[in-house]
Amino acid sequence: MQIKDVLLAPGTGAFFYDDHAAIRAGASQDGFVYAGEPVTHDFASIRVPASSLSIGLVLADDIVVWGDMMGVQYSGAGGRDALFETAQISDLTSRIVVPRLIDVDVSRYLDACAKAFEPFGNKRLPLAIEYGVSQALLRAAAHLQRTTMAEILCSEFNLPLPTRKVPIYCQSGDAREINVDKMILKAVDVLPHGLINSRQKFGVGGQSFMEFVTWVATRTRQIGRPGYHPVLHFDVYGWIGQEIGLELQSIADFICRVADTVPDFALNIESPADFGSTQAQVENYAKIVSILDSRGSSARIVVDERCNTLEDIRLFAEARAAHLVQIKMPDVGSLADTARAVLLCKENKVGAYVGGSCTETDLSAQASVHISVATQADMMLAKPGMGVDEAFSIVGNEQNRLLAMLNRRRVQNEMLDNERGV
Repeated sequence: MQIKDVLLAPGTGAFFYDDHAAIRAGASQDGFVYAGEPVTHDFASIRVPASSLSIGLVLADDIVVWGDMMGVQYSGAGGRDALFETAQISDLTSRIVVPRLIDVDVSRYLDACAKAFEPFGNKRLPLAIEYGVSQALLRAAAHLQRTTMAEILCSEFNLPLPTRKVPIYCQSGDAREINVDKMILKAVDVLPHGLINSRQKFGVGGQSFMEFVTWVATRTRQIGRPGYHPVLHFDVYGWIGQEIGLELQSIADFICRVADTVPDFALNIESPADFGSTQAQVENYAKIVSILDSRGSSARIVVDERCNTLEDIRLFAEARAAHLVQIKMPDVGSLADTARAVLLCKENKVGAYVGGSCTETDLSAQASVHISVATQADMMLAKPGMGVDEAFSIVGNEQNRLLAMLNRRRVQNEMLDNERGV
C-alpha cells in the first residue's frame, strides 16, 4: 500500500516551550510567566505556548493516519534542536519529505523511515519531522497489517510479543505538593520529578531539595495504600553541579546523603550536573556512576541533557555513563531510533527510560506506549502536559488496551498452534 496524499494541520503541544538558559540565570516567576528577557535564540519571551504540526498520510483506501511533530520544553538547550517553528517545519516537510512519502511502501516500516529521512543538502532533517512522520508511518503499517503498532515493531526488530507492563513515571511540574498527592493516590510507579530547575528550588547547599525529597517519602507513607512503594525520581537540571561544584567526589557525596535520607526507597537522580559537552558529560557521568557503585549506594544516575540522539545514547550506554538513560523521544527523532536506543541500552545492561516532554500530544504519547511495551523498556513517561491526571490516563489506558489486545493475539496463536499440532 502506498500513500496517495499528505495533509498538514497546525496544532498545539500540551504545555509550553521555556528558555532554559534564562531560567538558570535567575529569571523570576510572575504567576505562570517568567519576568525578564529571553536568552536562547528564537525565543520571543522566556515562556511561549508549545506549537505542533500534525501530518496525515492519506492511504490508498482513503484512511488517514496521523503523527505529531513538536519540540521539547527546553528547546535549544543541552545540544537540542532549536525552538520549534510551525511555518518553517511545514515548509520543509512540504518541499522535502512529502515527495519522498508518496513513493514509500508503508508495509515496510523501517525501510519507509530510512527513505523518508534521508539527509538533504548533507544535513539531517529536523528531529521533530522525523518524530512526527515516523509516528504516522507506524500507524500506516499497523493499519495495513490490521495489527497494533507494538506488533509491527516486534516484527521489524525480531522481538517476542511482550507480556510485562512497563512502569509509568509521572512528573509534577511546579504544582509539586498537589501533584505528588495525586500520584500517590493513583499509585504511580515512579514519581515525582519535582522540576528542581532553579537555585530557589534547590536551595543553599541543596537544603530545599533535600527537604522536598524527605517530604515526598513521608507523604507516600502517610497517604499511600498499604504496600505501595514507588521509585523516587528527581530531576535537578544540573543544580547539584551548579551549587555544590563540579568536583566528582563532592557530587557523589551529596547524592549519597540524599539517598540516606530515604533509605527505604529506590532513588533516581536525573541530570546532577552539566559538564558543558557530550564528551565531558560521558566521561564525568561514568566516573560518578563508578563512585556510587563502589560505595554500594542505592542511588541511580539518570542522564538527560547532552544525551539526545541515538549516537549520543550509544556513547553513554557503552561507557556506562548512567544507570538509566532518558531516551527523550522528540530529541531522538524517528521512533525506529527510539526502539534501537532501548535495545542498545539493554545490550549494555543500562536502564532504558522512554521519555519525552510535557509539550507533546495525545498521539505522540500513545505511540510512545507501543515503543515502550514492544521493547520492554524499564519505565516510560506519562505525557503530555503537567497535570498528572491527563497524562497518566492517556499513557496508562493505552498500555492496558494494548496488553489486552496482545494477550488475545497470544491466545489465538496458541489455539492455532494446537489445531496444527505444533
